[in-house]
Amino acid sequence: MKQLIVKEVLMDLPEWFGIESAIDEYVEKSSEYPLWVAREEDTILGFISLKQTAQKVGEIYCMGIKKNWHNQGIGTQLMTELEAYAKEKYEFLQVKTVEEGRYKEYNQTIRFYKSIGFTEFEIFPTLWDEWNPCLVMIKSLGS
Repeated sequence: MKQLIVKEVLMDLPEWFGIESAIDEYVEKSSEYPLWVAREEDTILGFISLKQTAQKVGEIYCMGIKKNWHNQGIGTQLMTELEAYAKEKYEFLQVKTVEEGRYKEYNQTIRFYKSIGFTEFEIFPTLWDEWNPCLVMIKSLGS
């Protein structure tokens, strides 16, 4: 079920998830990690998944909200649920996205993460490829 949800949402977001091999990997790995889903009756609106990357660090492995549901608080709601869970296990959250200034869609993503308390940590210019420098953002879960 997790894989079907992830695929349905990511297929609605080609501006962010336009590489078929990346979608396939997110879909395949989704069954391995905790996943929260936003729904309205029988309609899937979005999801977020969490992966452990170090003893005290969880990573937002993948997150997607269908385009028609952007800017309606769904991402914030999913993050609130994920953080409640993550605070019991981790001290920090991290997320990887594309460096600011490269694509307007990712600038929107970065603004969202900043609005919920993430800060820029480090840029890895060639982790993915030279056209998509990886920005790592972090957030403390401490009080």
